[in-house]
Amino acid sequence: QVQLVESGGGLVQAGGSLRLSCAASGRAFSTYAMGWFRQAPGKEREFVAAISWSGGTIYYADSVKGRFTISRDNAKNTMYLQMNSLKPEDTAVYCCAARRYPHPGLARVQYDYWGQGTQVTVSS
Repeated sequence: QVQLVESGGGLVQAGGSLRLSCAASGRAFSTYAMGWFRQAPGKEREFVAAISWSGGTIYYADSVKGRFTISRDNAKNTMYLQMNSLKPEDTAVYCCAARRYPHPGLARVQYDYWGQGTQVTVSS
């Protein structure tokens, strides 16, 4: 069993930056692929970014490519999402997820464990 806890959300003006963290329990973290998803009010949860167990394979949604950077530190059991040039349309609850497989996926159903989420609000 893996428990995931997100932090780092908040209120920021458009053009600003935030860094989200996802702390994981359990020794299996370094063998799992990890991902970030987000859900805006009235919308379905959508893929944001994902990273393989080693960090060697990374995927981004087109909407965040060039602005967001996903990374992980297996020694600290922590994954990060650096978000720059934030836009009002990035406003959402951001959740991290873990997949019991070393390679990342883009679909929600591919992930086995989920955090509760952290709110990101971008004002215009």
